[in-house]
Amino acid sequence: QVQLVELGGGLVQDGGSLRLSCAASGRTFSSDAMGWFRQAPGNEREFVAAIDWSGGSTTYADSVKDRFTISSDNAKNTMYLQMHSLKPEDPAIYFCAATPSGISTNKYGYTYWGQGTQVTVSS
Repeated sequence: QVQLVELGGGLVQDGGSLRLSCAASGRTFSSDAMGWFRQAPGNEREFVAAIDWSGGSTTYADSVKDRFTISSDNAKNTMYLQMHSLKPEDPAIYFCAATPSGISTNKYGYTYWGQGTQVTVSS
């Protein structure tokens, strides 16, 4: 089992920045890649970004490309999502997830999930 805990959500002004973190514990060696997803009320959970633990390859949703940066600190088993230029369409619960199956944009490819952290953008 891999346990994931997200931190860093909160309220930020339109155009502001926020950094989320996701700490992994447990059988972290069974996780090959990690990702961020988000879910706004009434919407499906959607892909935001993902990173491969070993090679550092990353992929982003078009809606966040050039504004968000995903990174990881393997020594700390922690993944980050630096968010800049936050927009009114970005508020959601942000979830981190881990998969043993390689980097993926598909939520169904992820086995382990955190509890989520709320991001709110005020205009």
